[in-house]
Amino acid sequence: MKSLVMRAQNHDRDAFAELISLYRQDMYRVAKSYLRNDQDAADAIGETVLACFEKLSSLREPEHFKTWLIRILINKCNDLINADKRYVSMDDIPEAGQNDAAQSNMEFMMLMDSLDEWYRTVLVLRYGEGFSVREISDLLGITESAVKARLKRGRDKMKKFYGEYKAEVLI
Repeated sequence: MKSLVMRAQNHDRDAFAELISLYRQDMYRVAKSYLRNDQDAADAIGETVLACFEKLSSLREPEHFKTWLIRILINKCNDLINADKRYVSMDDIPEAGQNDAAQSNMEFMMLMDSLDEWYRTVLVLRYGEGFSVREISDLLGITESAVKARLKRGRDKMKKFYGEYKAEVLI
């Protein structure tokens, strides 16, 4: 991985494309957790790729490429949120009668939507992306104890919501 980053830093476009391809799903999950809209997530990812390409030579430690990439993505997501460009698309709402996978995805999105952004973000970074508590702390600029607290509270809120949701479905 380090050699691929170093090749990209030496203006190898194929190496850069391969790096982006390796992390595109990770970027999508993080962007979607922030923006909750496919179009906005795609905008944030596109801006991130462009910024990374332009600033790749400034990355001092190639082994931290993914962390650097995700940090830029989070900043781009925050820029979109602050620019008030978010909207709800009817295309994102599954139609009645769609398959169980769509229903499960909708339940998961409802669960994630029920969480405050700071809980949702740390949960996605930890369990969706596999970042350590220390890495999340560095990415978000908060203490490790704050990350741990948010993870615990987020898990507790998910358990509570899931229990209430299932109870409503059964009634």
